[in-house]
Amino acid sequence: MKILLFGREGQVGWELQRSLAPLGELVVLGRDASSNPDGLCGDLTQLEALAHTVRQVRPDVVVNAAAHTAVDKAESESALAYTINALAPGVLADEAQKLGAWLVHYSTDYVFDGSGTQPWQEDDATGPLSVYGHTKLEGERAVARCARHLIFRTSWVYAARGGNFAKTMMRLAGERDTLQVIDDQIGAPTGADLLADVTALAIHRVLMREPAESGESLAGTYHLCASGSTSWYGYAKYVLALVAAAQPAIKMVVNEVKPVPTTAFPTPAKRPHNSRLDTRKLQKNFGLHLPAWQTGVLRMLNEIDYGRIR
Repeated sequence: MKILLFGREGQVGWELQRSLAPLGELVVLGRDASSNPDGLCGDLTQLEALAHTVRQVRPDVVVNAAAHTAVDKAESESALAYTINALAPGVLADEAQKLGAWLVHYSTDYVFDGSGTQPWQEDDATGPLSVYGHTKLEGERAVARCARHLIFRTSWVYAARGGNFAKTMMRLAGERDTLQVIDDQIGAPTGADLLADVTALAIHRVLMREPAESGESLAGTYHLCASGSTSWYGYAKYVLALVAAAQPAIKMVVNEVKPVPTTAFPTPAKRPHNSRLDTRKLQKNFGLHLPAWQTGVLRMLNEIDYGRIR
């Protein structure tokens, strides 16, 4: 089996290089052409070159972990966001369809309007509030042109590698005596490692089913995030409590963490308040158990602080 992976530089793309490697030959591409094998194109703004790359590699599976994820910047870069998040996935879908290949693509809770308090189900009406959300929704529709597709909507993605919310909170807790953190946006912090591991399991499942039990029956859109939910405020309190208890060597000057509404921090792009995702379809169809969000965050904290948090 040959897998073509786009998005080498990203948090999810980095973890996918680990999780997908045991499944078969893995061709990994990034934006920088000089780092790609055989002059292959991993730049999602180069649509013709992207199509040529898929034809040249002829993969059994295409995994697209590349995206324009700068939510606020997308408001002023709508054309670029649309190219990367909608047009490029469409190119990958059309080429994968011609090859009879599977296409795996990642989307977001931002395709919903964030209303209510119930977890969103896959067939709920969409209503994105931002350019980012709109372009990701258009990307989903384009990916669906490939019969053999898996779309994983997720939320609040983090990784030990690179920047993340927990690292920011830890840094600020060492600089300020009071922190203000939003408490009216609710979601599930989800590790890039969890996304990558579930992706590998799902690919294996759809490709290894008996011929009479076509893997195409599993094609479609799935919600994939850690179990449970919290606010950014609850997330920050959890991280700082662990660090304060287990890391006396880290100087923390913060005395108070205050919950504040979204309106306290105006941004160019509007954020959904309800980012809860119902994952029952994924767990049922693939026989998976999704761990609590705290489990992944604790693991990440151990990684970035050399295993001293317990």
